[in-house]
Amino acid sequence: MRVAVYLPLVLPLIAAVAARPVAERMPPAAATWLLSLSALLLAAASSAVLGLLALTAVVRLPVADMLGKMSGQVIRSGDPASVPVALAAGVLLTAAAASTARALCRRTAALLATDRQARQLPGAGQVVVTDDDAADAYTLPGLPCRIVITAGMLRALKPPEQQVLVAHERAHAADLHYLFGTAARLAAAANPLLRPVSAAVGYTMERWADEHAAAVAGDRQLTARAIARAALAATAAPPRRAASSAALGAVTRLTRSRRPGPVPRRVAALLQPPPQPSLLLLTAALLLVAVSGACVLEAARDLHSFLVFARYAGPS
Repeated sequence: MRVAVYLPLVLPLIAAVAARPVAERMPPAAATWLLSLSALLLAAASSAVLGLLALTAVVRLPVADMLGKMSGQVIRSGDPASVPVALAAGVLLTAAAASTARALCRRTAALLATDRQARQLPGAGQVVVTDDDAADAYTLPGLPCRIVITAGMLRALKPPEQQVLVAHERAHAADLHYLFGTAARLAAAANPLLRPVSAAVGYTMERWADEHAAAVAGDRQLTARAIARAALAATAAPPRRAASSAALGAVTRLTRSRRPGPVPRRVAALLQPPPQPSLLLLTAALLLVAVSGACVLEAARDLHSFLVFARYAGPS
């Protein structure tokens, strides 16, 4: 098998480095779609390559030679991949499958829990105000999605800022942002190199909701001020709820880091004109996915041709 077969295992590193620039410079909605779909396809490509490499170890087994009526001599001399590489690929593929299954179970359980919680909320309206002094606001995925805002959060914001907050949460519900988050988390579970991409998707979903709120309010400075005040209020009085990994909030907790956290970055973005589509970034991302897919197809074709030749040569 050619060296190109290993490229899908390396390309996610490029995606991880490029995730933040894409999140910052592309329109949030486009960036969310691009990053989440790219993460899924790159994770699938890397898993497929691991499967192909692991298969080269399986075909070396004597029983595989007999059942497949292939020439053992051709298999051994052809050496599509070294035994250590094939075994390592099998171990990594097993670990990726287990990690993805575990993440899928956890995410499904979280979504079911939020759906139950949404159904148990009082009233029939989408927005529910709870009598809680802690400042918090979040969207519960479900059928339908429900928006929870605490009395403490409402007291921390002025009426125009409250409208911004509601518009932000409505965007989470209307655009089904939890599906993008689920896709990104599963991709990162299958390939840990894609974790920065998953984190970038979490940021672009919030930015998507921010831009929607700014469009509804017609005032980007008001939206930035509302997001900042909501974050400060939530930090000053941490919510007492048991946060679900499926719930989407208007504010991300302020973090202590040398680099600006999500909230300062979101506020700074709102104080600037909306980002415009970047043909260069879009082309680069599509090219990255296309190269990864082409490498998988080429590796599969090479392995198939090799096995066909081994079978044509007959058992030995």
